[in-house]
Amino acid sequence: MVTRTRRMTAVSGAILGALLLAGCGLVPQPVVTRLPPPASAASGDATAPSAAPSVVVSPSPTAPTVSVAPTTAPTIAPSDGSVVDCGTGGTGTVSGAERSVRISGTCSQLTVSGTALTVDAGAATIDTLTMSGDRIRVSAAAVDSAIIQGNDTALTVGGALGRLDLSGDRAAVTAGGAIGSLVIRGQDSTVKAGGGIGESTVEGRGNTIG
Repeated sequence: MVTRTRRMTAVSGAILGALLLAGCGLVPQPVVTRLPPPASAASGDATAPSAAPSVVVSPSPTAPTVSVAPTTAPTIAPSDGSVVDCGTGGTGTVSGAERSVRISGTCSQLTVSGTALTVDAGAATIDTLTMSGDRIRVSAAAVDSAIIQGNDTALTVGGALGRLDLSGDRAAVTAGGAIGSLVIRGQDSTVKAGGGIGESTVEGRGNTIG
């Protein structure tokens, strides 16, 4: 009887111990969360991405615009010793210094101005000739009207000279034909005409008319 009682007591203790252990296993355990270390701390070789270089393209400079102004050729721009053709009824201008020019054709008007100019118009016919300057020499086949202003000038006409208006000193005018009318203002000039001189007006001293 005593032995049975001891066995029952031992079984009861075993069951009680098992229950206590089971009760302890049912108690909830705390949850610990572990995060991985930062990337910078985990690896020392990591580098921040570099920004891509930007390329700025400047516009190419605009080519400059070149404007070419049209040039107008002078009526007569001869070089020394050149030949200029007035054509039929053309006009011309010869200017400069110490030049020699040859004129041909029929000139309605020829203007010669400058210093020490020599104009050979022996093959030309000139309606109106204007000479302005010093030491100008002009020879022509025929001149209808001549206006001379300057000193030490000379005009030689192969044929007749319709009208001569001379202002200046020491001029020499010679016409193979007649001179229709003459006006002289100046000194020491000489005018000769193979066909005679018509109406004349002379102002100044030492002039020779014949």
